[in-house]
Amino acid sequence: MAAVGVRVLPASPNWYSSRCSDASSDGRLFGFAARHRICLLDIGGGAAAAAPAFYGELIGHTDRISGFAFCHCQGQTNLCASSCDDGSVRIWDTETLAPVAEYSLHQNMISALHWSPLVKDLIVSGDEKGVIVCYWHNRSDSQQFFPEPRTIFCLTCSPHNENVVAIGYKDGMVVIIDISRKREVLHRLRGHDDEIHCLAWCPVPGEERLPAWQDELQVSSEESKVPNGDMTQDTTAKKGCYLASGSKDQTIRIWSSTRGRSVMTLKLPPLKRRGGAVDPAVKERIWLTVHWPSGRATDVVSSSFGGELLLWDLTQPGKRKWTLLGSSEGQNHSRIVFNLSPVKHQDKELLLSISMDRDVKCWDLSTLECCWSMPSLGGFVYSLAFSPVDTGCLAIGVGDSMIRVWNTLSMNNIYDVKTFWQSIKSKVTALAWHPTKEGCLAFGTDDGKVGIFDTFSSSARNKPPQISSTYHKKTVYTLAWGPPTAPLSYGGEGEQPSVTLYSCAGEGIVFQHNPWNLNGEANDINRVIRDTNSIKHKLPARTEISWKPDGKLLALGNEDGSIEIFQPPNLKLLCTIQQHHKLINAIRWHHEHGSQPELSYLIASGSVNAIIYVHNLKSVIESTSETPLTITEPFRTLAGHTAKITSLSWSPHHEGRLVSACYDGTAQVWDVMKEEPLCNYRGHQGRLLSVQWSPVDPDSIYTGADDFSVHKWHISKQEHTRPPQGKKSIEWEKKRSMQPKVKTKKKKKPVEKSSARQDPSDAMNGDESMKEMLPEENGVSDHEGEKEAQEVEVPDKVSMTVSRDPSSSAYDYSSSSLSKSSVTQKAAPVKKDPSKEKPTPDASLKKRKPRSILPCSTFMDHRSKDEMHEDCLRLAACLKTKDDNEDVSPDLKDRVHLGLFADRASLHKMIDVEGKNHLENGHPELFQQLMLWKGDMKGVLQAAAERGELTDQLVAMSPMVGYQAWVWTVEAFAKQLCFQEQYVKAASHLLSIHKVYEAVELLKVNNFYREAIVIAKARLRPEDPILKDLYTSWAALLEKDGHYSMAAKCYLGASSPYDAVKVLAKKGDATSLRTAAELALISGEEKLSATLSFRCAQDLLLSRNWVGAQEVLQQHKTLFGQRLVFCLNELLCKCLSERNPCDRKSLVPPCYHSWELNREASFWDMVIQVWQNVFGMDTMEQITCAREQLHSIEHPPSTRNTHPKQVLFHISHDLTLAALSYQTATWEKAVKSIVGAVTRSYDAGNFTLMQEICNIILPEGCDNLRHKLDSTDSQSMDACRSLEAFVAYGLLYDLWWKLPKDSVVLQKAVLDPEPCPSEQTTLERGYVSGQFSEETPDQAAVEMDENHCNTTEVQRREAERDSKTGSVDLVDRLSKLNGCKVLLSEEFAALQNTQRDIAEVQQILADMIHQHQLQRNNLQENTDGNTQESNLQQSSETESDKPHSDSHQMNGKDEVKEPITLPELTKQLLKAKQKLAEFPDNLKVFPFPDVLECCLVLLHLESQCPPELHQQALDLLRKHGSASTYKKAGRRFLT
Repeated sequence: MAAVGVRVLPASPNWYSSRCSDASSDGRLFGFAARHRICLLDIGGGAAAAAPAFYGELIGHTDRISGFAFCHCQGQTNLCASSCDDGSVRIWDTETLAPVAEYSLHQNMISALHWSPLVKDLIVSGDEKGVIVCYWHNRSDSQQFFPEPRTIFCLTCSPHNENVVAIGYKDGMVVIIDISRKREVLHRLRGHDDEIHCLAWCPVPGEERLPAWQDELQVSSEESKVPNGDMTQDTTAKKGCYLASGSKDQTIRIWSSTRGRSVMTLKLPPLKRRGGAVDPAVKERIWLTVHWPSGRATDVVSSSFGGELLLWDLTQPGKRKWTLLGSSEGQNHSRIVFNLSPVKHQDKELLLSISMDRDVKCWDLSTLECCWSMPSLGGFVYSLAFSPVDTGCLAIGVGDSMIRVWNTLSMNNIYDVKTFWQSIKSKVTALAWHPTKEGCLAFGTDDGKVGIFDTFSSSARNKPPQISSTYHKKTVYTLAWGPPTAPLSYGGEGEQPSVTLYSCAGEGIVFQHNPWNLNGEANDINRVIRDTNSIKHKLPARTEISWKPDGKLLALGNEDGSIEIFQPPNLKLLCTIQQHHKLINAIRWHHEHGSQPELSYLIASGSVNAIIYVHNLKSVIESTSETPLTITEPFRTLAGHTAKITSLSWSPHHEGRLVSACYDGTAQVWDVMKEEPLCNYRGHQGRLLSVQWSPVDPDSIYTGADDFSVHKWHISKQEHTRPPQGKKSIEWEKKRSMQPKVKTKKKKKPVEKSSARQDPSDAMNGDESMKEMLPEENGVSDHEGEKEAQEVEVPDKVSMTVSRDPSSSAYDYSSSSLSKSSVTQKAAPVKKDPSKEKPTPDASLKKRKPRSILPCSTFMDHRSKDEMHEDCLRLAACLKTKDDNEDVSPDLKDRVHLGLFADRASLHKMIDVEGKNHLENGHPELFQQLMLWKGDMKGVLQAAAERGELTDQLVAMSPMVGYQAWVWTVEAFAKQLCFQEQYVKAASHLLSIHKVYEAVELLKVNNFYREAIVIAKARLRPEDPILKDLYTSWAALLEKDGHYSMAAKCYLGASSPYDAVKVLAKKGDATSLRTAAELALISGEEKLSATLSFRCAQDLLLSRNWVGAQEVLQQHKTLFGQRLVFCLNELLCKCLSERNPCDRKSLVPPCYHSWELNREASFWDMVIQVWQNVFGMDTMEQITCAREQLHSIEHPPSTRNTHPKQVLFHISHDLTLAALSYQTATWEKAVKSIVGAVTRSYDAGNFTLMQEICNIILPEGCDNLRHKLDSTDSQSMDACRSLEAFVAYGLLYDLWWKLPKDSVVLQKAVLDPEPCPSEQTTLERGYVSGQFSEETPDQAAVEMDENHCNTTEVQRREAERDSKTGSVDLVDRLSKLNGCKVLLSEEFAALQNTQRDIAEVQQILADMIHQHQLQRNNLQENTDGNTQESNLQQSSETESDKPHSDSHQMNGKDEVKEPITLPELTKQLLKAKQKLAEFPDNLKVFPFPDVLECCLVLLHLESQCPPELHQQALDLLRKHGSASTYKKAGRRFLT
């Protein structure tokens, strides 16, 4: 069924559709929707082929196609489906190019369509109102879903689960639904805030997480408890699949379909635009389509701003890594890309893209290069022209305001097309190549512009054309190059161009333009013709121009059907051909290079009347007659077409062979001499507008049509010889009339200015269907202007204006400049809705008479004749009585209607009766009108107010009654409006009677604060307290709803900046705090500003932005000390991260200052140097000031739960105080501050951090510091002892972890671990289970999440490090071990033992109290005896359980402790406290590592430990290790 041997430039793919193109899964066909048809390309050649071949079209829809998809299931690859704006879906077979089925289940426009990749007969579609239809076509069954009442933009069926469908909406919501019997919404994914353009499921099932994907999984508190802070793989990897979404908000999000949350956001990079066919004045819209290549879970392809395609690597963290497809210039699209369709070809993975630049491109995903590019056309093809110089170069004039120049002879690329668009801005309706100058192309447009492009030079693509300064008033029909005629021909030989450009347009005038001087005025050649031939009468309107190739004769076609032949240079009229009687559309002279030179005098012409005439002018030219001749007999007549002729072309390869293009949708080849039709081409789906015979191939012809395409076809391969006639012709019309009807409401363009050149009689003769056929260009109706006649006989010879328009549209009459009289005479009527033209039987009912205001009296006056006579008599009698006695009102009894003819009192009675009747029938407005006539307005107003029926009209009339009545009415109306909840309108009415306060109060009470403030500010004094009240009330409301910025503005308006600052700071994020601080500073609240700035800086510190933090702090002198702390914190974090580089990168990279650092100096010197250089801190005064500021702040002691960054900040505070003391050489204070810093890290349970801090600030140990201290100052010596102990403690663990390889002890320690003694030690968590859980400093300093690492890992890392550096020298180890003697302190062991005893007793007491409370609560809750009993039983069970489990945990045996009484406990506690009081105070001031823990570690070192240390450790353990944990831990050494 494919089109044989036809090469096509197809119509452009439709824009702004989420899926209107797709490729078949066998890799053979690619289809895309182009307006109301589907174009199929054969891409079977794959990347190897230079370009695809045209396969065929699917024709049948009558409206724009909004979606298209192939079936990707085995055995059905030839099936595809398309959806249409009219709500229908069709299923097609591409083998036969015919529809298989059709259904219309949607009530609205369909906006998305997909064929399920897993269920072979399931098609899912969604419409603009949010309805999803699932249709199983094999069983014609359907289901409807309505998950959200929003506009659907796209939808995609899951490739892994047949019941799951993802839907993207216009407002940015993504919904995943289950279409099985469950019919449930699985997830609503919120994150995008604009249209979802595309959804793509990951081709690989499961949700294996990549390291870079943790940026958005800020793990919730529950999840963080999972080991290592990672989701367990069972829950995620086994089911589910990732989903990618592209949105107009310029981001791509990757969603987890199991967790229903976004795991990653990619922001489009702002790419520098490469040169492309884009008008800089046009604001580029964005369309973000995404494609997930098959089998590649970590790569996503997306479109970008200007048409570039990006390949994203999802494994890259931080700034996402993307690669641009198409490395060389011109490979990329130049406008936004709408769809991406994958194709597997052999082993290559290809991707096809469609774009706003109207190119279809094929990409090779392995090389990221463009394999081929196929141009397409976005408008009618008005003109085709082959270059006479550059053979095979075809210029195409298109209705999308662009010219294509197609090199039809290109070998490596059969679609080698250049596009020219600069300065055109309108439909290109005429083209003509310069006869001798290469690359010189003249063009004419729909708006009357004439210009010349240089298509040849290398810079031509970006070079704008020369434009003639003379514009036509209407569409340019024809351009022709010819010899200059007067007045241009008067110049000397070298002063004039050899050829000039002639243009003919819709207003009937031919201009001659000088190509050397397009800025000069063009000449109207009618003037020369008039002068040369002494013509007095009005010249006909010109519609066509053609020069004989040798330049010796000029033929002009006219609107009246005549053709005139002139001789240059003075344009002497030689003859007139009076053959056609309708507007001339085409004239062509035969070529001159044949064997029969006389044939060059043949001239073929076509007009609106469907017959082509050929005339031989040889005899005329050779005659010597002085007067012009008139020819009325044709040389040959070519009849067969059934509609108007639009274009003609003689074959350059044959003699007397002609091809014609016609509105009947076909092109016809004729043997002119035999008057015989040779072949008829019917491949187009519309009316033909242009034709050209190939200059190189005698068998090839190019045609252009209003189906937006150019076809190259072969004469020898056509089955038909003549145009369709009779029945065939009717079918042909029917086929063509399936083009979409214009929807006027959709038409966004103004009515085209192309005028009507339609012949009215032609319109009457069955060309009606053509009127309807106004095709749409990408959804916008396009009245493509072409030639048509407006042949009107005007008796008084009105000057005629000509116009030419193929669409013969009714719209065009409005724009043509014909005089009204002429149009009304014979123009085709404006098309109307047929239902309105023939009056239906109900038509009279539709136009109802207005209701009578006096129905009763009217009815009474239309009764029987007898009744009427009776009326007359009654009226006469009454009037007579009245005359006799003027005081008596005439008694009309029941004939009230006679009041119309009696006195006023009777009339009033009549009005009352009529009024009552109106009220009973529910027409109060008529009653009110009657009362107004009567003059009783007050009554009306009162009645209406009582019934709540006051209207604007009544209120407007109320001043008639008086001022008071008006005020009363307005107030009543305001109340009525309040009942109807129209508060703003009510307030406006109150303002009209100057009740400003009431209006404001009304609005305030109903929460219309904005409106209330406007009124109050505009109408009241500025100092009026009500204004402040309004602002503060509104602010309170806004604050409650969380609109803090708005509330702050209200407080500012109420002159309460303090409140504004407070409310802004409420949100607590860094930007809010910063703004609040600046606001406080402006308002003079220095102290508050400093507090907020400090909070903001701490926030920034958490996100590791030290630069931002310093910027915030530097505004306040009072925060100078804090600036030093932040500076030291930054340097400390830098040192920590350099010492322990982290493998994982975090989402937010640290923002360090670029300070010059002296790496050779000690940490203290480096810090002080930065302080001096950056902060200018060199005076004693500044140091003292900073120290005072920092001394005034006391941080709480750290615990295991303190955030690592908080711990580090508090440590930095202590170290800053130490550095200030170091600078002033006050060593006593320095050592206390350092102890504070070290113990803080110890208390926080972050042992490694403690080690690192000791190594950074005391690289040489404590000896140096001890020498500087005053040995008489006992407190500083105690502090120093504590510091030495912690340094030794860190060293001790270091030595244990770095045991030499051959040591069996290490293995024993890991394989047969002993429980650890201390509650406060870092070993406690997890050492028991063979793990050593700790905070490594690189993570603490660098990472936001707290992550734990196993001892085994630490040991492995240490072991690796050891293997690199060689084993530690034994002598060095021994000296270090001897340094650990300081830890084995008898007095500290005793003190710690006592403290442990106290803690243990206190714990038992607390447990007892807790149990007691539980029992009491249970007794109170239950009144029933049985329940009490059971509860008591339970509580006693739990009571006995608890110590049991505790002891089990601690001793590993099932022994149960004997219960202990409260007095005994109290006694124990008192005893322990007395013992504690006996210890000297200096031991209790500074902390000390757990002595027994250190003993255990030393004993574990076994042979590595010097004997005296070993013995000392054993003694201490025996003496003080009475607690059960220590007994168990030391059992091995003590037995």
